[in-house]
Amino acid sequence: MLSIVIPVYNEAESLEELYREIAEVAQAQGYQLEIIFVDDGSRDGSWAVIRRLAGSDQRVRGIRFRRNFGKAAALSAGFADAQGELVVTLDADLQDDPHEIPRFVDIMGDQYDVVSGWKQLRRDPWHKVLPSRVFNWMVSRLTGVRLHDHNCGMKCYRREVLQEVHLYGELHRFVPVLAANRGFRIGELAINHRPRKFGRSKYGLSRFVKGFLDLLTVKFLTGFGQRPQHVLGTIGLILFVLGAMGMTYLAGQWVISRLLATLLEGYQPVHLGNRPALIYSVGLLLMGGQFMSIGFLAELFVAYHNPASRAYSVAERIGGDHPTTDKSAQGTGV
Repeated sequence: MLSIVIPVYNEAESLEELYREIAEVAQAQGYQLEIIFVDDGSRDGSWAVIRRLAGSDQRVRGIRFRRNFGKAAALSAGFADAQGELVVTLDADLQDDPHEIPRFVDIMGDQYDVVSGWKQLRRDPWHKVLPSRVFNWMVSRLTGVRLHDHNCGMKCYRREVLQEVHLYGELHRFVPVLAANRGFRIGELAINHRPRKFGRSKYGLSRFVKGFLDLLTVKFLTGFGQRPQHVLGTIGLILFVLGAMGMTYLAGQWVISRLLATLLEGYQPVHLGNRPALIYSVGLLLMGGQFMSIGFLAELFVAYHNPASRAYSVAERIGGDHPTTDKSAQGTGV
């Protein structure tokens, strides 16, 4: 079975046309299909359209949120309901072309676990395209997952990937990065991107600020999620050593000045109370100690309070009663 998960937020005008296109592709390819619309708190009648589609086609299911929780939450709800071995996501605004679905299915084969779409010729204004390209370059450089378009809403996943990658906040655009960190194979496919026919974009400039902060979160999760003390403790140790060096220097000055004051008449000893270096050194010592303490607390949390988040991902088991592909024993977090 192929599962199609579609987050919806005020897209009532495009839903019926999107459904028809998906149904045409499924009929032409002979797919056993389910379509899951997740209404993320729409206020324009989107749920009424979804209800009507579900009533006329048993392959269509709907999930309605009580309010707008964000795209990551909508995708998580859809992934939890999906039954297909392959799960395809696409946006509800008709800019993602459903006729690309067979190409995703074909390229997946046995080669990839995640295939991300690439809007090579993007039908959006330049003030959206340029910042997006800069952001995608930053993500590729910082994470090592080289994709042209991390933001593309059209992606294809094996279901076991979604059982291991936990989404929250706005981390939906980083699923390939999180999956690659678990050892899954990532691919990319150039797709047809269509001009917007209905409505308007749901994202503004704040998207890029939030995206950068999320990028820092993902970098920390993928690099130090199982060993937070390595980064926090390193920062703390550097600060502590700098503070200790400063205090040692000041203490040496004070001792030497006192000795010279006893040997040389009229020599004025150093007074440390009005030295800014003393304040900076004490501050560095305190900050260093705090960073190392936070690192220890983070290690305790990872070790004892998050047992479901495993530090490994099992691809196969063999022998005994184990199935070929292990799903039940796979970790649930990153």
